[in-house]
Amino acid sequence: MAQRLLINAGGGMRTRQAGMTTLGLIILVSFIGLFAFGFLRLTPVYLNYFKVANVVDGARAEFDSKGASAGAIRKYVQRRFDIESVSEIRAADIKVVAVDGGFEVQAQYSHKAPFIANVSFVVDFDKRATVRR
Repeated sequence: MAQRLLINAGGGMRTRQAGMTTLGLIILVSFIGLFAFGFLRLTPVYLNYFKVANVVDGARAEFDSKGASAGAIRKYVQRRFDIESVSEIRAADIKVVAVDGGFEVQAQYSHKAPFIANVSFVVDFDKRATVRR
């Protein structure tokens, strides 16, 4: 720990300590560790979402302005989910809804990741892409 010398007006010297105590260091490391553990628990959740988003965006890129049908889009999504090994959502849960001028591919789901004891993270995802005819 660093020490500083202070000179009194009376000519005497006294020292003042500066720095972090052991208790303060333990609290700081615990706080940082808690956030790091939360980050580690949420990383697979978001990696899975990026796979789902990639499939939905890929459907738009594959079929946009090519006159695709809803069945062809569903088949594409099923095949890509198998290739990408997507978990937490099934290809049957992806909605392909007819909209004006094409189809909207919708992936809406929630993912619950346990954190500590009875505390969990619940993350809601909603990815949509419009495929024009």
